[in-house]
Amino acid sequence: MRYYFNIKDEVDLLDEEGLELSDLDAVKKEALLSSGEMLKDLQGRHFWTGEPWVLWVTDQPNGGGNTMLTLTFTSRLSA
Repeated sequence: MRYYFNIKDEVDLLDEEGLELSDLDAVKKEALLSSGEMLKDLQGRHFWTGEPWVLWVTDQPNGGGNTMLTLTFTSRLSA
């Protein structure tokens, strides 16, 4: 089945192509790996304001269809 990995990082970045994965366990693994790769490269100050960074996986392109899972990361610097 094809799954679509969408991102909210100040704006929505909607997946049009998706990935062919075997099952929900493979989707969970890919979501965690992808999130880690993207988060480690974030340099923008907006990430540290407490505004959530979200990855959600759907079964239709462009954020449509059913949401299979959502990962939300929030970070804030202490005063």
